[in-house]
Amino acid sequence: MQIFRHFPQHAEIPTALAIGNFDGVHIGHRAIMRRLAEVAGSTGLACSLLTFEPHPREFFTPDQAPARLTSMREKLELFAEHGVKRSYVCQFDAQFAAMSAQLFIERILRQSLDARLILVGEDFRFGAGRMGSVQHMRDAGCIVESLPEVEMDGARVSSTRVRQALEGGDLLQAKRLLGRDYSISGHIVDGDKLGRVLGYPTANVQMHHDKPPLTGIYAVKLGGLTGGDLPGVASLGVRPTMKQNGKPTLEVHLLDFDGDIYGRHVRVSFLKKLRDEEKFPDLETLRRQIALDEQAAREYFLNEAK
Repeated sequence: MQIFRHFPQHAEIPTALAIGNFDGVHIGHRAIMRRLAEVAGSTGLACSLLTFEPHPREFFTPDQAPARLTSMREKLELFAEHGVKRSYVCQFDAQFAAMSAQLFIERILRQSLDARLILVGEDFRFGAGRMGSVQHMRDAGCIVESLPEVEMDGARVSSTRVRQALEGGDLLQAKRLLGRDYSISGHIVDGDKLGRVLGYPTANVQMHHDKPPLTGIYAVKLGGLTGGDLPGVASLGVRPTMKQNGKPTLEVHLLDFDGDIYGRHVRVSFLKKLRDEEKFPDLETLRRQIALDEQAAREYFLNEAK
């Protein structure tokens, strides 16, 4: 997949274009990408997608913006997995936020991307003040396909529902909405080595945002080190026993694995919540709880294998 972080002055090739934030890349987003691939395949147009960085709500109201479900790298990897050939990452800044709906149509959709067919969700809005709509594009002569919402259990599938499921520890519901296990990917970086001191060495996975959509202790699988996924137990939170006002940290203790893993890029898939994060009176109490967490994770994987 080709990735473009700036719009060209003039389009290289005509495109079939899907537009959206696509946070989480859930089954509703995947329906758009399936349709995009179908249209591109039948028309010979380039299978293209336009997304935004940061999320517009992070730009306008950073303190009130929801937790990110996926980093940009994670989104781009998922786009490629679902057949997108060209991804355009639009820098959402003050200049872009002030662009009128008509200028967006003329400069971006026509001049830069030559979008012959545009796919969006039913509630898509664009341009300064969110004044642009699907009807504005159609009135300007664009061919637009507005896809109906995907529903599950009588309600619309959305990134908000995924966040609610993760926050509530319902990983099975999150998996249904996403069409896959929820995961976080990143490079393994140096930590404070406390896990090794306690007898449970951990891989410290670098996160790209300080407001994760879930916290707690989990049974997980980690991919990217070997040909398959490795079972483990993960802690995601601020580590209140060790620090005050700490930043969220993702640490994974792999079961029955030992090796040099620093610098590797991995994906942590969250399978079952074991408990909430809590503050312990001392490190020995924490060590005993970690032993119980490891045993709970082993029991989970043993039952899953039956």
